[in-house]
Amino acid sequence: MTSLMSTLLLLQCVSTLVFTTISTPPDDPVKCVSGNSDCTVTNSYGAFPDRSTCRAAEVTYPTTEAELISIVAAATKTGRKMRVTTRYSHSITKLVCVDGTDGLFISTKFLNHTVQADADAMTLTVESGVTLRQLIAEAAKIGLALPYAPYWWGLTVGGMMGTGAHGSSLWGKGSAVHDHVTEIRMVSPGSVNDGFAKVRVLSETTTPNEFNAAKVSLGVLGVISQVTFTLQPMFKRSLRYVMKNDSDFGDQAVTFGKKHEFADFIWLPSQGKVVYRMDDRVLVNTSGNGLFDILPFRSQLSAALAIIRSSEETQERFRDANGKCVGATLISSTLFASSYGLTNNGIIFTGYPVTGSQNRMMSSGSCLDSLQDGLITACPWDSRIKSEFFHQTTFSVPLTQVKSFIDDIKSLVKIERKSLCGLELYYGILMRYVTSSPAYLGKETEALDFDLTYYRAKDPLTPRLYEDFIEEIEQIALFKYNALPHWGKNRNLAFDGVIKKYKNAPAFLKVKESYDPTGLFSTEWTDQILGIKGNVTIVKDGCALEGLCICSEDAHCAPTKRYLCRPGKVYKEARVCTRVSGISVIQSVSY
Repeated sequence: MTSLMSTLLLLQCVSTLVFTTISTPPDDPVKCVSGNSDCTVTNSYGAFPDRSTCRAAEVTYPTTEAELISIVAAATKTGRKMRVTTRYSHSITKLVCVDGTDGLFISTKFLNHTVQADADAMTLTVESGVTLRQLIAEAAKIGLALPYAPYWWGLTVGGMMGTGAHGSSLWGKGSAVHDHVTEIRMVSPGSVNDGFAKVRVLSETTTPNEFNAAKVSLGVLGVISQVTFTLQPMFKRSLRYVMKNDSDFGDQAVTFGKKHEFADFIWLPSQGKVVYRMDDRVLVNTSGNGLFDILPFRSQLSAALAIIRSSEETQERFRDANGKCVGATLISSTLFASSYGLTNNGIIFTGYPVTGSQNRMMSSGSCLDSLQDGLITACPWDSRIKSEFFHQTTFSVPLTQVKSFIDDIKSLVKIERKSLCGLELYYGILMRYVTSSPAYLGKETEALDFDLTYYRAKDPLTPRLYEDFIEEIEQIALFKYNALPHWGKNRNLAFDGVIKKYKNAPAFLKVKESYDPTGLFSTEWTDQILGIKGNVTIVKDGCALEGLCICSEDAHCAPTKRYLCRPGKVYKEARVCTRVSGISVIQSVSY
């Protein structure tokens, strides 16, 4: 099995390297039974954290702000619930869902135009459905660059604003996209005198309170129509990856971001290694035409993806930790040897450093940039085929607590070195720097964002190999170190009581009440995470297996499969689903 897995992973890596320009692009996340009526929406992975189906009576596709205003006004007049959907619906959480079945989806798919590009003022105004890829390209046309952004360019401007999406940097205003915005046009429900829709123009100078609420809005204030970005003159970056032993990683993680403007890490804790990204700004006339076409974001053969997924399911079924670890070592070494998709000239990699213009180095996602090929190839997570299916647990740990958190993870690895190989099959723990933001629901302090991606079973009641280790890491971060979860990722438990972590939450809720007093853009889920009503956790048999709850009794795990609720190994306050061997009769225990 281990030899077979190694061969298959090598096939996956080769297919990723070869199939870089052909792929079936992702499906529209909104599907309707008849025309634009009787609709459902999902995310790009095909499943929300609670696996619910989100429905609406209708979807609309405005192409102009005037059409958007008319749509919001008509829905407001009849008291109809609304939520915004995007072209690729890339958020894992239920941000696109509307309550019940009578609501309205407003898609920004065709609100994808540039409104104004001003090279002299170094600003760019775009509609909210513009993708990050478009934004980067439009800025480059006038010799300008967005300094920081997420690495995946299939996000829309509205989506990035709604969830607080970011890149990696402690420099300047930091890596959050919303902190490089100067103006937001928002369409919200209005009074009779407003014609049932109100357009507000928000900026830091004229409406600072409302502006800071709208910068990370979760979609509960209305629909973002347009956004104006402040840009910088085009520059180049010089990047090299270096793999080191992780023995002093706790100390390095705290200081490394001050040394390199675009620093990040890929940590391989089971291997005891960390990949340092040494990435710095250089003058625009520096020699080099490098390109970063990130390997995990390239198209892959659907047949290879299906075989890899089947192999991982087999490893889980037979508890083949050795197979996972061999596969993890192979894929991490292959990615590192392939420079993660960096090339010096857009074709081949000839050596470090790789120097290229910001627009060619900052983000990618070539599996989106393609023609239909009948799903012979696809993005690796495309839910229409048997492909990657995973959880993502993503949180920002205050920089002052990072060393202690890393030490806690190392303590877990010492207990069982194989326990985190599953994370490394999904390329390792990606760690990015973020800074404090004036946005009311933005980051509260300088922090390091930890992004954990790991296997998710198709059956929600199937436990995972070493799931207790990842659950403990999750709880250590969220509760011991008060980490902030990413609004667009994570399982339900990450949002339990989260609003209490934001000092400006009351100010945000006041703006929300002013903009949408009847809650037409709110849902049961947004009310839960904002602390307005109810709790986001769902308590039922097996709920802890998918992060719908933290276990408090064995029934929340999988007692018939010997997964019981037990205290953490390092963080004793944690409650995790642990596989217990040597028990002939399993009795339910509560904690």
